[in-house]
Amino acid sequence: QVQLVESGGGLVQTGGSLRLSCAATGRTFGSYAMTWFRQAPGKEREFVAAISSTDERTYYADSVKGRFTISRDNAKNAVYLQMNSLKPEDTAKYYCAAGSAIVTTPRFYSNWGQGTQVTVSS
Repeated sequence: QVQLVESGGGLVQTGGSLRLSCAATGRTFGSYAMTWFRQAPGKEREFVAAISSTDERTYYADSVKGRFTISRDNAKNAVYLQMNSLKPEDTAKYYCAAGSAIVTTPRFYSNWGQGTQVTVSS
């Protein structure tokens, strides 16, 4: 089972940028579709962005489309989330997940890292 460690979160002002990283263990990282989710206090975990394993197709939630970019580096066993034009409503803990296919429903996944906190001040 792949182990996931998220990093790169922090406190940023509205309009600022952050780049999140997710480091994964395991020799088969390249075979996993990778997905970012986020969870704000008192809210359910929600889909943010995903990237496929083979052709690196990307998918985004409407709320982040045009502002966030997901990418991966299979040589480094890592997936990234570049977040630009951040808004206070982006404040949440961000998690990455690995799967055999892109699934935007959080309950599909049982293996989560500790997450990384993103706070956007107004």
